Amino acid sequence: MIESLLRRLVFFALASIVLVGALLTDSCAPRRHKAPVGRKPLVGFSLDSLVVERWKRDLDVLKSSVQGLGADFVYRVADQDATVQERQVRELADLGIDVLVIVPNDADRLSAVVSEVRQRGIAVLSYDRLVRKAGVNLYISFDNYKVGELMAKAAYGVHPDGRWLILNGAKNDHNAILLNQGVHSVIDPAVYGGAITIIGEGWPDSWDSEAARTSVEQSLATGQGVSAIISGNDMLAEAAIGVLSENGLAGKVVVVGQDADLSACQRIAEGLQYATIYKPIDLLAKRAAAAAVSLAKNEPVEADSTIDDGRSQIPFIRLEPILVTKDLLDSTVIKDGFHSAADVYRNLSR
Repeated sequence: MIESLLRRLVFFALASIVLVGALLTDSCAPRRHKAPVGRKPLVGFSLDSLVVERWKRDLDVLKSSVQGLGADFVYRVADQDATVQERQVRELADLGIDVLVIVPNDADRLSAVVSEVRQRGIAVLSYDRLVRKAGVNLYISFDNYKVGELMAKAAYGVHPDGRWLILNGAKNDHNAILLNQGVHSVIDPAVYGGAITIIGEGWPDSWDSEAARTSVEQSLATGQGVSAIISGNDMLAEAAIGVLSENGLAGKVVVVGQDADLSACQRIAEGLQYATIYKPIDLLAKRAAAAAVSLAKNEPVEADSTIDDGRSQIPFIRLEPILVTKDLLDSTVIKDGFHSAADVYRNLSR
């Protein structure tokens, strides 16, 4: 009898704990809203900057795709200033957006304002760059770790030894960190074995062409030469190749970037840059637009993976990056219509 009574008491105690936990969880979770009946969903886009060539394309395709799905679109550009972006995110929320699509300037600093927006019942889609520790509703990007792997494998195929320079992207960009990890996964065995020497690997505060130029100039000033340069994107690759050109070394050092900017594809065609990584922007922006409109309507969005944001697992739509070398220009960026053959080969006679 006593044993039965004890069992019941334990059961009720455990049930009470579970119930209290559920209530606490419910009370802490953001209450999602959706666009009122009779009003179009409103998608807000917060973009770090338009400094890099690709971002204008992201903006244009995302806007046209959202509008094509019957939603309204409003955006702000922060010009690489986290403080400005925080203010602009609040402005977008005050406009009554139903979903925020954000490319953060600073993966950690934007966490607080994104969490604030989510507490207001606004869904958040982290676009291309992940906002950390904010529990966003969805992250959509290319596999940035694999981007780094592809870059390193391309350069390693030409120079499995020698002196390598790594020009990282901004230290507050989580993608730059993932890319760097992918690069090191490929080359570290050769580094530890002594075949490859890393002669420089800085972490600038922003995506800075001048910092890249300085790194290359300092490396060349030693007089010991450079075999390969891994550049965080094609803008940094362009800065590196500018210094190499000034020293009569353009085309003699393996330079790899990412984003498949038109100028980078032209340099590849001309033999000045060895490779870039193509990330089909139209695919990314259209997938993001469809997901954003669904989130605005409080409809489920299917993700194929998850990613750790430093606090929780975030649903992740992961897209595949593509290597582009001179031999692959026609079958990748040109075939897809990302760039025209006339533009890519403009400086050459075919």
